[in-house]
Amino acid sequence: MSRREGSPFAGLATVAMKEAADHMNSARIHLVMLLVLLTAIGSVYAAIGQIKTTIGEDAFLFLRLFTTAQAPLPSFVSFLGFLIPLVAIALGFDAINGEYSRRTLSRVLSQPIYRDALLTGKFLGGLLVIAICLLTLWLLVTGMGILLLGLPPSGEEIARELAFLFVSFVYAGVWLAVAMAFSTVVKSPATSALCALTLWLLFTIFWPMLAPLVAGWVAPIDPLDPMTAVHQLNIQQGLARISPNILYNEATLALLNPATRSLGLLFAYQMEGAVMGAPLQLSASLGLVWPQIAGMIAALIMLFTIAYVAFQRQEIRA
Repeated sequence: MSRREGSPFAGLATVAMKEAADHMNSARIHLVMLLVLLTAIGSVYAAIGQIKTTIGEDAFLFLRLFTTAQAPLPSFVSFLGFLIPLVAIALGFDAINGEYSRRTLSRVLSQPIYRDALLTGKFLGGLLVIAICLLTLWLLVTGMGILLLGLPPSGEEIARELAFLFVSFVYAGVWLAVAMAFSTVVKSPATSALCALTLWLLFTIFWPMLAPLVAGWVAPIDPLDPMTAVHQLNIQQGLARISPNILYNEATLALLNPATRSLGLLFAYQMEGAVMGAPLQLSASLGLVWPQIAGMIAALIMLFTIAYVAFQRQEIRA
């Protein structure tokens, strides 16, 4: 076997920029982002109306743009948690098997580009498109808030919103890695899209219902021992946090609601000396959500590694 010459990531930037340009020019991403924009504008406009009628003076008024809901529309954060995976799956479900079906993979790899650079460049190109979309969406929401509320956000609000933007970016990266893993393992683009959507539906809809059932079976409650209820709840929360959606919801809750002091059980002795309703500093909120962020980053790395190993072991023919 001959030894590879040069860096395995030669041409990485070229592949990433070409992939990002293809995504930005595709009708698929235009339709998905149009859906995201329309739902975001509707939820933010409804939130602004709710804020004007029900909230007086608030130290974190801008953060309520993201979390306030007005029936029948959910909050902006709820919309993002639901739609971000769809955007990521739309970007990555045919990243590799689409090249197979078009019979272009062998021609691409005949150039001085290794598989390492091709797969990583496609992943980075999708992340670049997601970053542009999230940044544009955040600027749109902030601009609408300034125009309709007549107040600029404070420095801490901007910092919390940027942290929320980073969490949303990592969350989207997890689902992009899921889509690319299926695109690498499954040969048909339609089948890989169906597999990714099935996993998304499992974690979004069914997993919150399955976690309490599994926890009740693993750790049943003893009526004579109240600590068994605590043990069951801890197991239930641990099982629920397998889902990236739960991790994302918990992270955004702590970042956009500064009064959040715990994401799990909170006992009375833990509240001694605390002022009820007093907001936490940004550093404290970041420390609270760091396990959730680290969990999503670990899932992203693990899924991309699966795609990387599977792609390296595949046989490519002209």
